[in-house]
Amino acid sequence: MLTKPNLTFWQIWNMSFGFLGIQFGFALQNANVSRIFQSLGADVDQIPILWLAAPITGLIIQPIIGYMSDRTWSRIGRRRPYFLVGAILASLALLIMPNSPALWVAAGVLWILDASINISMEPFRALVADMLPNHQRDLGFSIQTFFIGVGSVIASMLPYLLTKMGVSSEVSGNQTIPESVEISFYLGAFAFITAVVWTVIKTKEYPPEEFKKQFEGVPEFKGGFRHGASEIWHDFKAMPKTMVQLAFVQFFSWFALFAMWIYTTAAVTSHVYDLALTKENVTELKTVLAQVEQEATAKFATAPDKSFFAKLFEGDAKSAALGKIAAIKDDLTTAETKLNNNVEKVTISPRMINFFRADATKAKLQPNTVSRLDFMQAEYNKGGDWVGVCFAVYNGFSAIIALFIPVLSRRMNRKLLHSLALVIGGLGLISIFFITNENMLLVSMLGVGIVWSSILTIPYSILSGALPQDKMGIYMGIFNFFIVIPQIIAAGVLGLLVKYLFDNEAIYALVVGGLSMFVAALLVSVVKDNAQQVDS
Repeated sequence: MLTKPNLTFWQIWNMSFGFLGIQFGFALQNANVSRIFQSLGADVDQIPILWLAAPITGLIIQPIIGYMSDRTWSRIGRRRPYFLVGAILASLALLIMPNSPALWVAAGVLWILDASINISMEPFRALVADMLPNHQRDLGFSIQTFFIGVGSVIASMLPYLLTKMGVSSEVSGNQTIPESVEISFYLGAFAFITAVVWTVIKTKEYPPEEFKKQFEGVPEFKGGFRHGASEIWHDFKAMPKTMVQLAFVQFFSWFALFAMWIYTTAAVTSHVYDLALTKENVTELKTVLAQVEQEATAKFATAPDKSFFAKLFEGDAKSAALGKIAAIKDDLTTAETKLNNNVEKVTISPRMINFFRADATKAKLQPNTVSRLDFMQAEYNKGGDWVGVCFAVYNGFSAIIALFIPVLSRRMNRKLLHSLALVIGGLGLISIFFITNENMLLVSMLGVGIVWSSILTIPYSILSGALPQDKMGIYMGIFNFFIVIPQIIAAGVLGLLVKYLFDNEAIYALVVGGLSMFVAALLVSVVKDNAQQVDS
């Protein structure tokens, strides 16, 4: 077998540029979807379940796309068709997400968005292994990480930047999603499709005949879906030892990352910003809610019941209205219980703020309470925007660190480098618990940036040296299992912990994430790294 020729820096740059667009979608999702869910009425303990779409789609989609892209050749190449299809679907989902009229719609769009991102993302990882000799793969994955960082910086900060440019970040009347968030998603859709098309146009893949003749070949389809599923299962059972060892590291690393992505908005807005009401405020809100409930009950008392299909396609206004009132009543009861336990103020949910700021309810409140609710709404949106800035900082710092990883990995043990990064990232997450000033959050994000850069580079670099070339796509897809499985488990566990153990204080979910990073750092020591492997 011949050695693959070195590619120039700009060839590697062009083949990785599409990751800039992918990360626009990924960063907008991470920084804003929890905010959208809460604005549409989700409880803090419901957020992980609503996010379950993301890891489940990755679990299903990535190995299938990996298997198929290993065996695909079309007029535009082997991996590139998947980039393009995923980009088109993801861009459409980004356009729809901020216009979701209800929580269930937003949750469904998240399924489509994450599936589409996965269709694009996995072949990009495999493309680096396809095109580059072993000694250039650190550089290839690092440039991908650089684009991930740059894309995340811009996308995460978009709502904040648009607000500074005069776009409204407030909501009024029955509006739920700020205009700054809507426009951010529209810009993200444009960036996603544009960046991926750039890579599709600028990158030429090796045809299968050339791979077969000069390198290690391209497998062919045999038998259809059943055979494909059987082969995926066979390859899963035959994973290289290094891949199995890395799986445990990935589990605890991505458990921590998932906790951060889904809970940072809720944690920061409630822990650092002022979303608290006094006992007098809560008493007034309960009185007003009772009036609203009485009026709603009377309004729907004489309304004829709709048929099943009418409810399904037209909606059931009675159930929606009374269900929302019941949820707010529960929120107020919980708040009152806390205040009766000698707590001076109690943090309330965005759902409650939105409910009492709606036109039909606001008119019944005292002016000082309305003013307080308006202030809290502004504080929540300010906090949501600042979370975007925090995510931009960690991604931006990650992009800078990515440029140094190839140099550092040549001068020191890659395992030690990754362990140190995981410890620093864990400290960054835990430190948020002790912070009450929004600007100090940026210091915590520097630690997160270091570990994010390492997670996106070093495990893949170690793994690619342990995989057979003709199964690079399928094994990169299977490796994604150990990214999504911890997220699925986190979705099932974190909501319960926050609700029953942490009294709905989301900040503790970030502490759990930091401890998980420490466990991952310890497990790196058992990984076998074929660091001295050279091209042959």
